[in-house]
Amino acid sequence: MGYLALLRAPHVTRLLLGTLLGRLPAGMTALVIALALREAGAPYGRIGLATAAYAISAAVGGPVLGRIVDRTGQPRVLLASAVVAGGGYALLAFAPGSPLAAPVGAAIAGLAMPPLEPCLRSLWPDVVEEEQLDTAYAFDSASQQILYVAGPLAVAGIAGLVSPVAALWVAAGLGLAGALIVATAAPARAWRAPVRAHSTGLLGPLRSPGLVFLLVGLAGAGWAVGSQNVLFIAYAEHHAGALPGGAGTLLALAALGGLLGALAYGAVRWRSTTATRTWVMALAMAASYLPLVALPGPYPMAALAFLSGIALAPLLAAAFVLVAELAPSGTVTEAFAWLVTLFATGNSLGYAVSGNLAEGSLRAVALCAAGGIALGGLLLFGARRWFHPAPVAPALAQPVPVG
Repeated sequence: MGYLALLRAPHVTRLLLGTLLGRLPAGMTALVIALALREAGAPYGRIGLATAAYAISAAVGGPVLGRIVDRTGQPRVLLASAVVAGGGYALLAFAPGSPLAAPVGAAIAGLAMPPLEPCLRSLWPDVVEEEQLDTAYAFDSASQQILYVAGPLAVAGIAGLVSPVAALWVAAGLGLAGALIVATAAPARAWRAPVRAHSTGLLGPLRSPGLVFLLVGLAGAGWAVGSQNVLFIAYAEHHAGALPGGAGTLLALAALGGLLGALAYGAVRWRSTTATRTWVMALAMAASYLPLVALPGPYPMAALAFLSGIALAPLLAAAFVLVAELAPSGTVTEAFAWLVTLFATGNSLGYAVSGNLAEGSLRAVALCAAGGIALGGLLLFGARRWFHPAPVAPALAQPVPVG
């Protein structure tokens, strides 16, 4: 009944659907860049440069756009960034074989990626009742698991039926459509950040030690996911033909585990504090990754893949609430953007390190994955005394009712 009540609340379905549409390009871009450039005859080195340009630019652009949202509101930033990102995709589509245009287009698309994730998470407290916040954040986290599967599948389908370049145009269109749906919704138009705390200075939300500890701990979760991707790909190559769907099946099972884990988490009325739930979920995720070190046969490995995904989405759902609690007044959107950036950075580093380890030992890759989240969970446990709500700035601006 919690999820039905959530979806029946005003504006919730529109915001969720718009955000899902607009975020789908983030799950498509790395693959579609590789396919489009390869089809144009680009060498793998140039493909790596373009995908790295996209990832680095997105990591930099997210917090910057989040800070602008906190200062100016959501609609203009969402729409302007979607148009600029669309220009980056267009540049890629027009000249995928160009050694200059391809990485520049990828960098523009990443730098201006609409900050739909942080904007939605900033909106939840104004859209749903306080007792529904955990459910809303859990549903939000569960939807990410869908993107991990739907993005690559969309690219594969469009590239197979039309071309990889067509998938670039679709990514541009989806980003603009999602931003338009969210930006024109009443909650986004009415939302105003509270008065910014004067003590934040240039660091913004990173002035909060608790928030910094949380973000670094969650980078460990990102590291684990990146390493796990490498593990599943390499494992499938070592067991070619033994598991239908290969690495895709293992990745999909992990995403399914995350989806069900998030839905179960959101259905529970928790009595423990958000801070406690966060470090407990992180350590639970570490425990669920550890059995992967055994590297069993394909079908037991499939079961372990499902198990490994269960705690990730609940961890993120708890972390979303904690970010909102720890962010200094007037910096919440930027704080959520930093969460996306740190998780993605950890993911990329885990992917890179594990890629080098995979040549020598799959067990080392599995240990790398489990170690990343174990260190993150231990950091969150050790820093738990810092996880107390940020002080509220005086004379907060009152949000405009949107119900």
